[in-house]
Amino acid sequence: MNSVILSATARIFFTAMLLVSIWILFRGHNEPGGGFVGGLMGAAAFSILAFASGVPTARRALILHPIVLAGVGLALAALSGLPGLFYNDSYLLHHWGYVPLGFTEIKVGTTMIFDLGVYFVVVGGILSFIFRLYEEQPV
Repeated sequence: MNSVILSATARIFFTAMLLVSIWILFRGHNEPGGGFVGGLMGAAAFSILAFASGVPTARRALILHPIVLAGVGLALAALSGLPGLFYNDSYLLHHWGYVPLGFTEIKVGTTMIFDLGVYFVVVGGILSFIFRLYEEQPV
């Protein structure tokens, strides 16, 4: 089942959905969204690419194996709570700082590391299931 229209538009949708998922990831610190919702959108982007062009193409675009991505995400999420312990606070008590950019400054914190970890876990977990499901489809 090769659809020329689906194959042509899948890369456009993949790029747009991946950019929106990254926007949702960065938006989620002070507003709704973040790692989980962004991860769902990112996994949907790779799923569309896998459906249109095949799992090998989507795996090449992902670079890492989905299980490795989920493991890295789990490690990042767990490590994001350690700074709280070093400041004699509780685990996962997040800390904030500012990065000056000359004309403005960006508020950054350990929550970004946690959200990035959740993003990777969600994308890796869902894609490991989706890729396996697409590979086992009968011809």
